[in-house]
Amino acid sequence: MKKTVSSFLAGVAAVGAFALGTVATPALAWEPDKTVEFIVPAGSGGGADQMARMIQGVIQKHNLMSQPLVVINRGGGSGAEGFLDVKSSEGNPDKIIITLSNVFTTPMATGVPFSWKDLTPVAMMALDEFILWVNAQSPYKTPAEYIDAVKEGGPSKFQMGGTGSKQEDQIITAAIEQNTGAKFTYVPYKGGGTVAAQLVGNHITSSVNNPIEAVSQWRAGELRPLCVFDSQRVQLTDKVTADMSWGDIPTCTEAGLPIEYLMLRGIMMPPGVSQEQVDYYVDVLSKVRETPEWKDFMAKGAFNTSFMKGEEYHAWLEKAEATHHDLMDKAGFLKK
Repeated sequence: MKKTVSSFLAGVAAVGAFALGTVATPALAWEPDKTVEFIVPAGSGGGADQMARMIQGVIQKHNLMSQPLVVINRGGGSGAEGFLDVKSSEGNPDKIIITLSNVFTTPMATGVPFSWKDLTPVAMMALDEFILWVNAQSPYKTPAEYIDAVKEGGPSKFQMGGTGSKQEDQIITAAIEQNTGAKFTYVPYKGGGTVAAQLVGNHITSSVNNPIEAVSQWRAGELRPLCVFDSQRVQLTDKVTADMSWGDIPTCTEAGLPIEYLMLRGIMMPPGVSQEQVDYYVDVLSKVRETPEWKDFMAKGAFNTSFMKGEEYHAWLEKAEATHHDLMDKAGFLKK
């Protein structure tokens, strides 16, 4: 269930409760004794990079760790570089990684010798929405109008920009094609920030970018959201633009495009770490989630604020892997 953004007074109360909580928390059985590497298996400027750097900033501001946390981008091979780095760091508790759904899609699409089961799940921090965006100067106001134009104009005239190949953005694009019969030229970029900039510049005609990767361009009147790929509307009613909130964006299903897709924003560690070490990071991340900065970040990025750890998180990962295998099989993206 998504949560609405807290009021100012509730945020003030949360700050007080947070401060008291940090004082009362007993010493943990383990904590890092050197700089911790925070791996981002994607390029700079995208949603994963922004979330990682936001977590880093909150930890530093509120002194949640005694050692520095340093963000390192390793997005080569659609994230394989980062995943293999963490996989090969067995038993190293001074390294964590933020995972997107490419934790599933990259090994399926490339055959790289990696599975999420090679890592140690820590916690789901949130789920990220996907929105169908067009340039604000385009004539399209609904998904149906846009899809009809794509059907008529074909892939030579209509391009879908996305992050990476055979990853989340292209999976959604393939699902749109399968559902509607429309055909796009898919154009991959290294990060969601670049995708948004390319759409503003009319170098592509649409994208299925995450909210956080396009919100500044939407607020500036440069992009237009057509629908959100979720089962329900985003439960945020504060205006982002002069006349629209996230909650005003229809779901793609209610707009006649019955496709749903949410992306993981989770934290994992190398294999072979202890439960005490996992518990340390769960504790730190739980404190991050209680800060007003995190809650504001969740609202601005229109995230689904789901949180999981332990067996619940593990079971979710198992199910998500099976779902992605089915989606990629239908799209013809599986490495044979």
